[in-house]
Amino acid sequence: MRIVGYGLAALIVATMVVLAVVLPPDWRLSDRLGLVGLGAVGAGVLHLLARPRLVAAEDRVTVVNCIRTHVLEWPEIIDARMPVGEPWPTIDLADGSTLAVLGIQSNDGDHARTALADFRRLLHTRGEAEEPGRPG
Repeated sequence: MRIVGYGLAALIVATMVVLAVVLPPDWRLSDRLGLVGLGAVGAGVLHLLARPRLVAAEDRVTVVNCIRTHVLEWPEIIDARMPVGEPWPTIDLADGSTLAVLGIQSNDGDHARTALADFRRLLHTRGEAEEPGRPG
């Protein structure tokens, strides 16, 4: 999705720039700049739609959604689930809240199920806090 989104954004901006250059002479500069600006707005929207992802590092998990980025330590995460019919999984956090993970989309079918299963496997190996007094 990310490659398609950014590729389409570049195509939209390039198309608007070409249109602004080849328009008839009776179009004013403000009209031409408006076209380029409209292309830039479209590219910005596509950027917001293309940026969601889930990054599982050794010591933390980064959830990048359309607007916000959340950096979590593994022990902060209790579970991750995606009930049938839901568009994306949610992460249950130790503070009782949940966090949507837009980087995994249910419409990706088997790829989404595999990504969630892989994340849950990592969660169960890395996510549990060490018990006090017990060497890690």
